[in-house]
Amino acid sequence: MNLVTGSGGFVGSRVAQHLSAEGRNVRRLVRCVTGAGNEIVGDLVDPDALRLACEGVNAVFHCAGYAHAFSALGEDESRRHWQINFEGTRNLLEAAVGAGVRRFVFLSSVKAMAEPGESSADEDLAGEPPTAYGQSKLAAEQAVIDVGLRYGMHVVNLRLAMVYGSGGRGNLERMGRLVRKGLFPPLPETGNRRSLVHVNDVVSVMCRVAEDDRANGRTYIVASPEAPSGRQLFDALRAAQGMPPCGWAIPEGFLRLAGRLGDVVERMARRRVPLDSEVVSRLLDSACYSPARIERDLGLRAQVPLTEGLREMLGV
Repeated sequence: MNLVTGSGGFVGSRVAQHLSAEGRNVRRLVRCVTGAGNEIVGDLVDPDALRLACEGVNAVFHCAGYAHAFSALGEDESRRHWQINFEGTRNLLEAAVGAGVRRFVFLSSVKAMAEPGESSADEDLAGEPPTAYGQSKLAAEQAVIDVGLRYGMHVVNLRLAMVYGSGGRGNLERMGRLVRKGLFPPLPETGNRRSLVHVNDVVSVMCRVAEDDRANGRTYIVASPEAPSGRQLFDALRAAQGMPPCGWAIPEGFLRLAGRLGDVVERMARRRVPLDSEVVSRLLDSACYSPARIERDLGLRAQVPLTEGLREMLGV
């Protein structure tokens, strides 16, 4: 029996479907009934639901979490990161140990690392994650490794780059919709590099590391070898939707100024605005992560090319 947490979400639903298609028994931990079958209703702060979910399970694919990677604006948001991503994972690990689960794959994030700057960072990048989200994911990773060492459980942490694909609700999906409507500004070419990975590659890697003893106790970055710039992504999204090339760009200085103005509004209103310095940084600055370790250790490499992945995401 395989347990998938967060099976109502983007990645978790794909994992559950993939396992079912392979003929494996799947149990789903969900917050509300979806009708998919063999569901346990509960969440990561419900010990009784977690114990029930883990009974008779051999492998756990832990996809549930609070996946808001932007900086927290208040203490309540920071606490939510910590409660769900760290304490929730710890609760699930305790239930898994009590039920005799043998394999545990945790979906973490590259945000559990320090910011890489202009380098292509690997898993050994020094420094601490700057956001509450990243800090909670890093603490959860350590809890996973500790349980593996203490109880002999096969455990793996996967640090995902930005995941995209059909049905996703992330930044790239939103960008694609805005590009289609002509509402996204033509980005300047700054030479930045942004790592991403298609959801199909994530699912494939998860299933492989759960079975490969060489992955036990390891933490791996999962990213495509392609790391396009913001402008290249903009151009690729237009091309994927049959739109003509765009021959102009918003000046970089204008976008950064608009981001700083957004910061001022956020501080005054204590709420997010569509454009602030963090959003501008994600469009114009680098966030590149190397998948070399997982390829070297396990021979795993993302297979979905950017152009094919964008067409799947956009349904074209």
